[in-house]
Amino acid sequence: MRYGKEHKQATRRRIIERAGRRFKRDGIDGSGIATLMADAGLTNGAFYAHFASKEELVATAVTDQLRNQRANLSVLAPGRAGVEQYVRAYLSVAHRDNPDDGCPSAALLDEIGRCPDATKRAYTDGLLAMVDDIAARLAPQDPPSARAKALSVFALLVGTLQLSRALADPQLADEVLEQGIRNALALLGAEQQR
Repeated sequence: MRYGKEHKQATRRRIIERAGRRFKRDGIDGSGIATLMADAGLTNGAFYAHFASKEELVATAVTDQLRNQRANLSVLAPGRAGVEQYVRAYLSVAHRDNPDDGCPSAALLDEIGRCPDATKRAYTDGLLAMVDDIAARLAPQDPPSARAKALSVFALLVGTLQLSRALADPQLADEVLEQGIRNALALLGAEQQR
């Protein structure tokens, strides 16, 4: 049976969304095609009707995950207040404890560094778009002037979240998140409100 173009696009979309979640939960290397396709409710054989390789799916899923992250930022309060909301949400216990629903950077950065150039390029482009969105909130009249600060804050957030996820001591893991919020807000020059 042949399916229409819309069905194929919807199926491809489902594969990308489910793969993004699975990659963040189990890692890129820990997610085989069989598992990814089962998550999408499909057989292995259907994979190559949508992607030439797993690497293509990885690059596509990374792009999609970063696009979704940008969309989440866009609904926050305008300006610096939205960046502060973002920092607090990013370094929350809920985000830490639910990697499959969270940031692809914190979940996949070490693996992306070992991926082919196409995936690294997809990540770089998506990351820079995200950083530029943050910079535009920090310096609406001159976003390029705030790009380095936005990139530094984002790096601090990712590293803090990764460290908190790796700790066996729940109290220490929570303290790392709290200190990360204070550090990010200090770097932003924002007033710390608790």
